[in-house]
Amino acid sequence: MTKLDISSIILKDREERRSDHFEGTFLDYFEKVKENPDLPILAHQRLYNLMTEKGVEIIRTDESPRLRRIYGNDIIKRYKFFEDDFFGIDKTVMKIVRYFHSAAMAGEESRQVLYLVGPVGAGKSSLMEALKRALESAAPIYAIKGCPMREEPLHLVPKHLRKEFEEILKVKIEGDICPICRYRLKNEFNGEFEKFPVETVGFSIRSRKGVGVVPPVDPNNQDTSILTGSVDISKIDLYAEDDPRVLSLNGAFNVGNRGIVEFIEVFKNETEYLHTMITATQEKSVPSPGKGSMIYFDGVILAHSNEAEWNKFKSDHTNEAILDRIVKIEVPYCLELNEEIKIYEKILKKSKFKAHIAPHTIEVASMFAILTRLAPSNKVDTMTKLKIYNGEEIVEKGMTRKIDIFELKDEAQREGMSGISTRFIMKTLDTALSESEHNCINPISVMETLVKNVKELAISDEEKVRYLRFIQDSIKKEYGKILEKEVTKAFIHGYREQAESLFNNYLDHSEAYVNKTKIKDSNTGEELEPDEKFLRSIEEQIGITDSAAKGFRADVTSYMFFVLRNGGTLDYNSYEPLKEAIEKKLTASVKELSRVITQAKVRNKDQSEKYNAMVEEMKQYGYCDHCCNVILKYAANNLWKD
Repeated sequence: MTKLDISSIILKDREERRSDHFEGTFLDYFEKVKENPDLPILAHQRLYNLMTEKGVEIIRTDESPRLRRIYGNDIIKRYKFFEDDFFGIDKTVMKIVRYFHSAAMAGEESRQVLYLVGPVGAGKSSLMEALKRALESAAPIYAIKGCPMREEPLHLVPKHLRKEFEEILKVKIEGDICPICRYRLKNEFNGEFEKFPVETVGFSIRSRKGVGVVPPVDPNNQDTSILTGSVDISKIDLYAEDDPRVLSLNGAFNVGNRGIVEFIEVFKNETEYLHTMITATQEKSVPSPGKGSMIYFDGVILAHSNEAEWNKFKSDHTNEAILDRIVKIEVPYCLELNEEIKIYEKILKKSKFKAHIAPHTIEVASMFAILTRLAPSNKVDTMTKLKIYNGEEIVEKGMTRKIDIFELKDEAQREGMSGISTRFIMKTLDTALSESEHNCINPISVMETLVKNVKELAISDEEKVRYLRFIQDSIKKEYGKILEKEVTKAFIHGYREQAESLFNNYLDHSEAYVNKTKIKDSNTGEELEPDEKFLRSIEEQIGITDSAAKGFRADVTSYMFFVLRNGGTLDYNSYEPLKEAIEKKLTASVKELSRVITQAKVRNKDQSEKYNAMVEEMKQYGYCDHCCNVILKYAANNLWKD
């Protein structure tokens, strides 16, 4: 790019900014509001518009079998504003947008604090940052020029004229001018508010324009000037103590007017320090420093903390006034495997790591994160629960009854509020990537790093043992199944076609067996008895005994008719026990060949050709030479032992 190109970009940007900037009088602004009555909208409406203007996707679960298994008949709304950064917390996001929608319509929520509570690393701060960044990208607003509160110019209209102005403009004028602007109106403009200058101003986190942030303050040194500004001591000698010109309105509520005021770890502050929050929410006003009058405040008050702080604050009955002004929304950890994987993929994409990541590496790490967050159940083991929460169709073996996700959720209503954080998993992935000698990480190296990091965690020994068992038992077994299937696919050309063929054959023979009918040969037209030997070769893969075979076939047949009656489609994934049996049957057919080829130190020509073909096929799945070698050695040593 030439200097000329860069100069033109700079000049174009400068010209656009100059043309966007407005300076005029109140009368000029009045005409603009007549043309566009949406200009003087309040802070909650502004944030709601920003969240919804990019669009919303209405997901009807009746059109998606997987989502129906997760959410039942609920209608899920996915807001495009959040879609690139937040995963697995759709219901939490819907609650946040619902709060802003109600507040935008001047409901009770407009006088309430939005409070997010949840475990560390669940996304509370990220949600807050997203709202602040949205405000920064918002169109400039019109404000009284020189006002430290950047307030709405319509505040200049005297109370006795407001009804007439509201009828002309078709807007509701809410609020009053601050003491500094009141002084200027009287002394600089002789009360001629129509001559008061108005300008456009933007929002900025860094410059504290429309965004106020309140970090936890030392209880021994809490100064409310952080919230409401202070008296400028240097001007005390020049003006009287109650003169507005001595006020320095630079507190969080002053700079956050018409935007956002965020309280970080809000309940680490003393209760008395938070009383300003009560008047700001309920009365929409905050105290001015010194002896000044109350100042109108229009802003969104956001707060967040962890659950321990919330429980401590809630247990003190003297805090009822503040509790009554809070809309609490829980931000749990993600419990959906597919969505958890997206979180780490997003973070890794933004990092500068260039190492190769083998298939299922992030999946294995995500499995561990979710297993630690799930509560034990008497109905299913934790790994099965993980699959159900991920929308996989799990049917009890030998039964037609699906395991109900809502029964599992009712058992553990606090699920997702504890466990391993996303930060811990990212640190594990970072460590594995940093320590990789071949610029490649795989599920085995990540499992080893997880074990190492869990042992260093500051948690109870009982919890540590539970977490290690997840890695060394549940995840290792699950990864073994995934890997065995993958290697089998690499050996068998057209894996899915063969699986579907076995599935359809089993259904045909099973249905004929149950209904005591014959099967028509598609080639010869000959009627044949159902092939029980074939049926048993499938059923034996999952331990169905001779005595249980008849019942299993009846269950499969009735379940398939149930699926078809309800408008579903049939494939080999439809019935989990049968799917497992078919996959094991396919695996068994190549297991011996796989074992010989992967374990052989010296291969003959035929074996070498098969091995090389398999390696090339695995590369198509996303493996590189190094991780393919590691994975196949692991398979030889762990999956196909003599």
